[in-house]
Amino acid sequence: MNERKYILGLIAEGEHQQQDFKYKISDAMKLAKSVSAFANTDGGRLLIGVRDDGHVSGVRSEEEIFMMHAAAYKYCQPSASIKFDTYHIDGRTLVIATVPPSEKKPVRALTDDGRYRAFIRMADENIVASPVHLAIWREQQSQHGLLTQYDEAEQQLMTAVGFRPQQTLNQIVRRSRLPRNKAVGLLARLVRYGLVEMKLTDHQFLFTLVK
Repeated sequence: MNERKYILGLIAEGEHQQQDFKYKISDAMKLAKSVSAFANTDGGRLLIGVRDDGHVSGVRSEEEIFMMHAAAYKYCQPSASIKFDTYHIDGRTLVIATVPPSEKKPVRALTDDGRYRAFIRMADENIVASPVHLAIWREQQSQHGLLTQYDEAEQQLMTAVGFRPQQTLNQIVRRSRLPRNKAVGLLARLVRYGLVEMKLTDHQFLFTLVK
């Protein structure tokens, strides 16, 4: 396929859950957030050298390409898998960084405060993963965690979640009167098995009992 037609077709899609535009790479840690978010969700691609409005500005230096590699391999734990492809369109160089979904979630990115945090991709935004996401990933990596019984703790948590729709994690923990770690682990299990819905609203995760 003609490179120009291919690139313009991708740009026409705009930014979405599996595509992000980066005008330039001036900070590898910021890029690492996008890499983390794609790796922890459904994978995706970064069109580097493209402005938010879809204008192709191009990658201007070898240093930017070096920063891309640093974002994936230096500022992510564990190192994310990432493929770089270079294209030339209208005299400008554009790089597409393709990130597959990771088999070892979470992939964490180094943030400005010196801590590693996991991100997820929601629509066209990179959002810090909630403790429930982290608990879900831990269960998925283990051989345990199947919902094999329904005991008093699960009943307490289900009652707390069912108190009213769209509650925050902190509200549910308080109402359940369970230790926070236990409440988070049980809530993650209920989300996994479709008994509780987790939804992002106004940049916070809210939980609702599925009826």
